[in-house]
Amino acid sequence: MKLTAFLRTGLSALILALPLAAAAQEATIRKNLAERVPGLTDIDEVSKTPMDGLYEVRVGTDILYTDAEGNFLLHGSLLDTKARKNLTEERVAKLTAIDFKELQLKNAFSITRGNGKRKLAVFEDPNCGYCKRFEKDLAKVDNITVHFFLIPILGADSVEKSRQIWCSADKAKAWVDWMQRDIAPKGSGKCNTDALTANLDFAKKYRITGTPTLVFADGTRVPGAINTQQIEELLNQR
Repeated sequence: MKLTAFLRTGLSALILALPLAAAAQEATIRKNLAERVPGLTDIDEVSKTPMDGLYEVRVGTDILYTDAEGNFLLHGSLLDTKARKNLTEERVAKLTAIDFKELQLKNAFSITRGNGKRKLAVFEDPNCGYCKRFEKDLAKVDNITVHFFLIPILGADSVEKSRQIWCSADKAKAWVDWMQRDIAPKGSGKCNTDALTANLDFAKKYRITGTPTLVFADGTRVPGAINTQQIEELLNQR
């Protein structure tokens, strides 16, 4: 009984010591990196990775890796060769995901094709060349509802065109005419455009800094233009 009690006491002490040791380890990494690497004074999170001795250092949605002392710093992808997974890619996807329910659809206009069952949200600037290329590929996708959020981030003309499109009698038609046919929007631009401001605020909150940015129904976020086949593959996976 005495031996059992001794073992229990020792185990309890070990369990209590583990969080303290982890906290001390994190403190060491934070301290050393902040002192040695300019720009790493605002680390959001330090956590262990599945690889022994390797720690993840997260700054916003940027992922770095270091050793237990913060003596070395790596930037790149951590691959699990046994499971054949890109752990860094999966981690970034999780960090950048946007809950579809958080989208303010009142600040978007929508286009439905076919049965409209598959859902997609897209943040775009009307003067974005990549967006225009993407729109031509997106137009080939059927059985989808697309919610378009205008975020004029490329200058004054983007603001003006976004206002004109938003203030058009048929927003979707004005958008398609401009993005796919180069027919300039004819809206007056004189209506309530609070939605555009709200979209920019949303983009800032979720660090949407480029267009197009796609958000799928499960929250997966994809930055940049992708082709029709890639859109279909991602829609069918969700």
